[in-house]
Amino acid sequence: MNSNKKIIAVVGMCGAGKTEVVNYLKKKLNCPNVYFGDVTFDRMKEKSIEINYENEQITREKIRQELGMGAYATLSLPKIKKTLEDNNICLVESLYSWSEYKIMKDNFGDNFYTLAVFASPATRFARLTNRKHERPMNSKEEFIRRDYSEIENIEKGGPIARSDFLIYNETSIDDLKKQIDNIIKKILKN
Repeated sequence: MNSNKKIIAVVGMCGAGKTEVVNYLKKKLNCPNVYFGDVTFDRMKEKSIEINYENEQITREKIRQELGMGAYATLSLPKIKKTLEDNNICLVESLYSWSEYKIMKDNFGDNFYTLAVFASPATRFARLTNRKHERPMNSKEEFIRRDYSEIENIEKGGPIARSDFLIYNETSIDDLKKQIDNIIKKILKN
């Protein structure tokens, strides 16, 4: 693969600020993203399943039972490769499992970067309960259940642990953007 081509996956727990980071990167780098979660929502729409955290979790786990833990990367590879035909950078949003990480690394090698967004459980829970526009978190129990499920059933810890870069997202949007800008410089230098 051309060394100018870069694939940047933004990883982290629910509510850490991944979408904020992806949106800033898209604007700053003027590049598209491939959202792994589209696979879940497409399946839910196809089967007329109500969209909520519980059904989303069930659908994600069912897709992975059917196709393996690398399902989302495997199903998204054609879209990523197509995106890279016309762009030097493709962002990947919602890469979760260790298997997905390995598939991406196997396909893109040193052109594949992971950027982990971290926020404490208390901060993430506060953010999720304040979401008005999309699937707000209804209870602390639901939040804990989702975290445990993502760590135990979806292997979410591996890609976070192996991240090339870490963003600590506990302060301001300005601080978040400064951290991202520093990371962009490092990635584009390679």
